[in-house]
Amino acid sequence: MREVRRGDRVLKPAFADVQAKLEQMARATGRRSDQLVENVVTDYFDDIAFTRETLDRRYDDMESGRVTPIPGEEVFARLRAKSAARRAERQ
Repeated sequence: MREVRRGDRVLKPAFADVQAKLEQMARATGRRSDQLVENVVTDYFDDIAFTRETLDRRYDDMESGRVTPIPGEEVFARLRAKSAARRAERQ
């Protein structure tokens, strides 16, 4: 295992790789690494919140009867049929 030191800290290999990528991105963009991390974390939480809201809305739609779920096997059958049709078009 490779050991990377930052001052008096020893970073684990996985984090050391992330740290190296972060430093490279900071140099390439001319931005501070803490700004990049703040943007990534903010975007991550925004994505989680959006996903949660979407799932809640979809669940409410199903519970209220506004939408009817399609059985999984039917969905896969439709996808297989579409894929087969597209493959046939390319030949």
